[in-house]
Amino acid sequence: MSLTCIIVDDEPLAVSLLETFVGRTSGLELLASFTDSVEAVEAIREKKPDIVFLDIQMPDLNGMDLAHIVPEETSIVFTTAFKEYAFESYEVSAVDFLLKPIRYNKFLMAVEKVRKRRAAAVPPTLPDGGPAVADSLLSSAEGGQGGHGRGPLSSSCFIRVDGELRQLPFASILYVSGMKDYVMFYLEGERRPLITHLTMKSVEDMLPADRFLRVHRSYIIALDHIRKVDRNDCIYIGEEVIHVTEAYAEAFHRFLSARTFGK
Repeated sequence: MSLTCIIVDDEPLAVSLLETFVGRTSGLELLASFTDSVEAVEAIREKKPDIVFLDIQMPDLNGMDLAHIVPEETSIVFTTAFKEYAFESYEVSAVDFLLKPIRYNKFLMAVEKVRKRRAAAVPPTLPDGGPAVADSLLSSAEGGQGGHGRGPLSSSCFIRVDGELRQLPFASILYVSGMKDYVMFYLEGERRPLITHLTMKSVEDMLPADRFLRVHRSYIIALDHIRKVDRNDCIYIGEEVIHVTEAYAEAFHRFLSARTFGK
């Protein structure tokens, strides 16, 4: 399936890189490139590209605002150096979120996501308007009936990503973070989290209680991935520092006490 695209980024070097990527990608045609987001609006409306590669931080009209006026049939792939925009990108039904510096393999994966959705005539959002990324946390790959009832052999769960089930080993999960009705799974060795439309309570019930512990209203941590805990009850895990709040402190201190030598 052939796809058309438009690039919008106020950084000429970023535009040049994306143009190079488009030129290397079979079945992808570049209709236009813009460093001025305001100028890009009319072209996007007229040409109706299959994909818009869209930077977020731009003067006059930022990418998030522009995304709200992109035609519904056009897929949005955000390109930005700021990972804190990840949540907002899914709120406007972006197909993907590419962090700069962008690698070609990630670019190609984003294009293939668009291609698969169009070939299957699948809309880019879930029925309730949530992100078309991880949308369901299912049962363990090896049996079990929930976080407090899993058998000792349970080692993974499945996450539905773009209509496919991805097996997620518990050992790969660093921590889980929640915001409103969305949950992010941060995995060892991966820069971007998997985002799912779930509640923290449902994730807490699903994950095995002997390996994961909720330490904050918005955080569940993998106990085996803790690097250190400082005197202020701040947990260092992955690249994150997570503070244990009072509501969860007692359970966390019991865990520490059971595993600490030289008390």
